[in-house]
Amino acid sequence: MMIAAKHTLEQREKKLLAHYAVLSSESAGREFPEKSDLTRTEFQRDRDRIIHCKAFRRLSGKTQVFVATYGDHFRDRLTHTLEVAQVARDMARSLKLNEDLCEAIALAHDLGHTPFGHAGEFTLNEIMEEFGLHFEHNEQSKRIVEVLEKQFPHFDGLNLMYEVRQGLAKHQTLYDQRTKKIMGKTLEAQVVDLADEIAYHNHDLDDGLRSDLFSLKELQQLTLWREALEAVYKKYGRPSRKKLDPVVLRHRAVSHIISLMINDVLETAQKRLRQAKIRNLAGILKCKKNLIGFSASFEKKVKQLRKFLWERMYQSPQVLKHSRRGQRILKNLFWRLYREPKLLPRRFYERIDAPDPLSVVVKDYIAGCTDQFATELVQRI
Repeated sequence: MMIAAKHTLEQREKKLLAHYAVLSSESAGREFPEKSDLTRTEFQRDRDRIIHCKAFRRLSGKTQVFVATYGDHFRDRLTHTLEVAQVARDMARSLKLNEDLCEAIALAHDLGHTPFGHAGEFTLNEIMEEFGLHFEHNEQSKRIVEVLEKQFPHFDGLNLMYEVRQGLAKHQTLYDQRTKKIMGKTLEAQVVDLADEIAYHNHDLDDGLRSDLFSLKELQQLTLWREALEAVYKKYGRPSRKKLDPVVLRHRAVSHIISLMINDVLETAQKRLRQAKIRNLAGILKCKKNLIGFSASFEKKVKQLRKFLWERMYQSPQVLKHSRRGQRILKNLFWRLYREPKLLPRRFYERIDAPDPLSVVVKDYIAGCTDQFATELVQRI
């Protein structure tokens, strides 16, 4: 049996991928030179390094929207990340982009997220502003793979490829770096941005229904839900003729919305690429606006869904109750560790003033905590 060598995989990329895709063989490379792997492309190596790092494992203990006490089947930060990677790979494959690069960016995009979801991120940013600094989880993700992970003897971080690190730095959705105008993104990085949005909109719909924050009937006000429901009824029969289990109906409808979103993104991308007359990767990087996104008409439907989820889910008393509890925990934990830095683990304590100020060291430590560890730690100290 022939084993596929790295060179064979690189040649396959050149043959199969679009002329504006990122080729692993033409990457800007790593900060610290390393000997190539025999069987994996460089982006495949990055994917593997991310999966095996400690920060990736900790994602399973970090809140997405619902804390772990809600139940076993709600998404956490890790399952969200895996769903983003799956959607990103699907779209990359259809657009003939580099799937491995998309997967690596997707798997690492939330490594720097705080415990207790976006409420934790908001709190940590408020605290850092008192020191004239700020906290943003995309920047923290990049800091983790460049500085905080310790796996190699001659350099800090994971020494990921330039395009992966840039994808993390420029990752942007309506909830990430929304006040910045970010340009010069590869199509692979843009695909991950949309995959992130598609994933959280749909798994939040599913989790919201599961938690009874809203009902199937209330979702009828959403255009996307009505369209999905019609498609489900057409395929499986209307309730009047064939009763569908509500759980099955929920799964099939959410699945169809994912398909609707992906199909719109793919069709829109093809139109925009033709209109922009993109011929190569340099053309993508010079483009002044993103080419991967929803069409104008479809964006109106997504905006309606966003508004519904914000009002009925993210701002619901049930979610806000646990968010505020998490914020109190992080505030108490930060200031206790700031006042008594010797409570920090030795590896973090030794970083104080060389190279980082105490506030940054405490921030790095707390941002890496899982919900449960932060809760237990603040009670212990």
